[in-house]
Amino acid sequence: MVNNPGQNSITISREETRKSGGFVILPIKEYEKLREKAVPTFYLEGKEAEELDKLVKEGLREYRGGKTIEADSLKDALRKYGRKKNLKN
Repeated sequence: MVNNPGQNSITISREETRKSGGFVILPIKEYEKLREKAVPTFYLEGKEAEELDKLVKEGLREYRGGKTIEADSLKDALRKYGRKKNLKN
């Protein structure tokens, strides 16, 4: 790669390229578009939508009431929830 004044350069070893299977360089806007398209969009109707609305409202009520658990992972949350539940019994 040639270093030209005023330009940024990136050096990637051939070994690293072989290990990872290659690299793709693209503009941020293009990357953002690809990322958005990678997540499916779901539209719920009827009973499913109502059930989700109830679940969200319940979750927000618990959050405002301080009944939520802060955790780094689902496993950690379940462990903390179990401990909290056992203390109440």
